Amino acid sequence: MSEYLPEGKLISEQENINILHSLKMLEDAKNSEKILEAKACVCDSSHNLIVDLAGIKGIIPREEGAIGIKDGSVRDIAVISRVNRPVCFVVTDITEDENGKPIVMLSREKAQRKCLDAYISRLRCGDIVPARITHLENFGAFADIGCGIVALMPIDTISVSRIEHPAERFTVGMDIKAVIKSVENGRISLSHKELLGTWEENAERFCAGETVSGIIRSVENYGAFVELTPNLAGLAETKEGVRAGQQASVYIKSIIPEKMKIKLIIIDTFDYKYNPKCPEYYCDSDRIDRFVYSPENCRKRVETIFDT
Repeated sequence: MSEYLPEGKLISEQENINILHSLKMLEDAKNSEKILEAKACVCDSSHNLIVDLAGIKGIIPREEGAIGIKDGSVRDIAVISRVNRPVCFVVTDITEDENGKPIVMLSREKAQRKCLDAYISRLRCGDIVPARITHLENFGAFADIGCGIVALMPIDTISVSRIEHPAERFTVGMDIKAVIKSVENGRISLSHKELLGTWEENAERFCAGETVSGIIRSVENYGAFVELTPNLAGLAETKEGVRAGQQASVYIKSIIPEKMKIKLIIIDTFDYKYNPKCPEYYCDSDRIDRFVYSPENCRKRVETIFDT
């Protein structure tokens, strides 16, 4: 398994566990600068992280807590917020306290720099990477793409069907896939909708005459847009009392690929509390150069081209 993974992915790996239980293996890991993971249990008054190495005390000094702490470009909250969570690190030294007990000095910053140099700096637009959601804002989702290094996924790139907030799709800690959308001045932007299938791939799951579930996404004077899947929505005839955000039972009148339209009738609606599930992906490769969402026989062409 690659060591350049979102933080928390290595902690349960057997190799990682074995190393944490052996001073000799920790010494070997120090010499090879191998990236390891363990749980941060305390952040002391000086903002040093105390890490549990299977009963051995590990210390990540404050300035080694994350890239940017030393020069002040990153605030200490980046360190404090790691308490009770997995942290990645490399071993920098093994010493003893006044009672002869081992103390292992660690650096998360060095692990992140190693990840940047060997992995993230080599990513190009269109590369598909594993990611883990770290926090959600109105404008998008932030995801760890390796060793706690975070990139933004703007809300309009999460799915074709529009949402009001990323919490409608993701939960913090959810493991997902993401596409590198852009790399500018060292900042990486992510996309997601290109992995959720084309219009035809999603429409193939439905047939005219079926009654299926959906989510009311918007209500206009000419009808209501109903999401059937994250990358597929149809237009329903207006019905009194229908509100955006409701769950709906809808009857499929027709599916028209050449117009990229699905006509629906709302049978019933009820209030709905979002409980996001892990996304269903239609792409199993590690790269995508071009994504054509629209059907081949549709006049309107909807596509994404990833410039390398």
